[in-house]
Amino acid sequence: MPRVTKTELLRLQKKFKTDARIGDEFGITRQAIHQLRKKYGIPSRTSGNPERNQQILTMRDKGASVEAIARKFKLSIPQTYRIIKESSAPPRKKATKKSAAKKTSVKKSPAKKSTAKKKKATKKKRR
Repeated sequence: MPRVTKTELLRLQKKFKTDARIGDEFGITRQAIHQLRKKYGIPSRTSGNPERNQQILTMRDKGASVEAIARKFKLSIPQTYRIIKESSAPPRKKATKKSAAKKTSVKKSPAKKSTAKKKKATKKKRR
């Protein structure tokens, strides 16, 4: 695997824009370039693009299809959906310990217990 230095990666990011194109240049995967960016602390060129995200939301509100928006901004369809979801949804609340405990404790209904006992009794009788 070819070595890519931080300065080379910054230069290539300006030239090729995407991790996939940089990876093609070196003959390695997009994921490998992504890992190098994270290792060197280099943010994605497209991350946190508020003007673009606002334009995407405006187009979506006017009725444009997600496919058309993705084509216009040269994004993937799933990425476009993610941007719409993240930009328009209110922030999620963190679960408290009390509410998390309620979700994890599941009580069995008495009807299910009696059904299980009946099945065991039936199996014993058959043997």
